[in-house]
This record gives sequence, structure tokens and C-alpha cells, in this order.
Amino acid sequence: METLLDTLRKAEAFLGRKGLDRPRLEAEHLFAGVLGLRRLDLYLQFERLLQASELERLRAATVRRGEREPLQHILGTAPFRDLILRSDRRALVPRPETEELVDHALARFPADHAVRVLDLGTGSGAIALAIAQERPAWTVEALDASEDALGLARENAAALGLGTRVAFAKSDWFSAVTDAYDLIVSNPPYLTEAEVASAEPEVRLHDPMSALAAPEDGLADLRRILSEAPRFLRPGGWVVLETGVDQHAALAALTAAAGLAEGQGRADLSGRPRFWLARRGV
Repeated sequence: METLLDTLRKAEAFLGRKGLDRPRLEAEHLFAGVLGLRRLDLYLQFERLLQASELERLRAATVRRGEREPLQHILGTAPFRDLILRSDRRALVPRPETEELVDHALARFPADHAVRVLDLGTGSGAIALAIAQERPAWTVEALDASEDALGLARENAAALGLGTRVAFAKSDWFSAVTDAYDLIVSNPPYLTEAEVASAEPEVRLHDPMSALAAPEDGLADLRRILSEAPRFLRPGGWVVLETGVDQHAALAALTAAAGLAEGQGRADLSGRPRFWLARRGV
């Protein structure tokens, strides 16, 4: 029998040989998730002798992580704001910068107003479900062109008790939309194929390509959203988008061409120009 600490050290060495940047931290997160512990609880159990079944699960998970499968897929869950979401190959793994996108969306209107929200390309449902949880007075609808992604989003909504708060439907961007909204929010594909090809294996090999890359230097889907949004925005309504870091000059031109006002870029916490906001005139 091996102790938890001995097994953790072996996993750290293995993940280091596989090229992961922070193998000890990776191993700790992996072990905590597999064993159902908080990461800091591992330190209180270093001398614990692991059962054979635990060793088998830890070793299998470590091999998968060494093959660069995302930690979230191995554990089956991903944190997003105050939510724990199911995560697998059907949709993008929710990322920290998208949590910031939600902050920008929430800041557009007072919390107690009757705001109608449309989440385009919902994927796992992360954005729509976070807004629904944090703004009980708002009405949220979420669309995706992928049946697989919608299946995952509905599973997340049901697991979180938000199944009646978000209406999900299939749509290729605005193709099935007939109503108007106060807020349209989206994290659309915005990478180029070259950017995807140079991305980490966790992204390049495991996230759906259809959710990552767009034609026209990554601008095709952003262009479509901005050009069509005025027809589906109420007066004074906002579009809030996650974008590529080199796209804001082009988005400013697209915003003006669409007749939207107050186009403005916002940086993420690392200082990169990551978000674009535009408003329909009152």
C-alpha cells in the first residue's frame, strides 16, 4: 500500500515529464477531485494509506491528464462563478475570462429590473445559468446550433435547479429568433484556424472546433451577431461579447456599420482587450 503523499509525488513527476507547467498543482487538483476532497485537505491526509481501488482511480486519472485531457473532462465538472457545471467534449470548458463577460452583462441593468436576456451560442449553458442564478428578476433564453451542446446545457440547468429559469432552443445565431431583448450576450467562436492549431492540446484536441474558430480572421460570427443584433434589441438594449484580443478595431467599424452606438472595448483582468459592448439607441 502507498501513502497519499508518495502517490502524489509520483503523479507530479509523471505530469512534469509530460510537459505540464505546474505538475504539483495539477496533481493536487486531480487528486482532490478524484478523492472527493478539498485541495487543502490533501495536506492533512498525506500519511493516509490508499486503498487499491483509490490507487487505480488516481493512476488512471493521472494518465489521462498526462495525455493532456482537460482536468474538467476527467473530473466531469467545471467551476463557473458560483456554479459547478458538468463538463465534457460537447461544449467548451468554461473559462475565467467568460466569468468576466458575465460581470459586464450584469452591469448593464439594475438587478431588480425586468430584463430580457438572450445568450447566443450557449454551449454548456454557463453564461445563461450564471445570469439566471444571480438575477432572479431577469428572463433568460439560450440558443445553440449544436444539439450536443444543448443537451449538456439542459443537464446543467436541471442539476442546478434552474431548469425553469432558462429556456433553451436550437438556433444558428438569430435564425430562429423572433422577439426582442434588452441584453444579448455571447462568447462566439473568434479564433483563427492558425490560433487553434497553436493552442494547448487541452483546447486543440478536446474543445469542439465549431465553438473555437471562425472564418474571416475569426470575425465571421462576431460580424453576424453585430450586424443582425439591432433587429432583436429593444431601444437602449446592449450587446456584450467576448472577443479576440486583436479584433476591437474591426469591431468598432462593424458596430458603426450596424447603426449601434457606444461601441466600447474592455480589457480582461490580465489587461488584454477581451470584451466588446455596443448599445442600440433609445
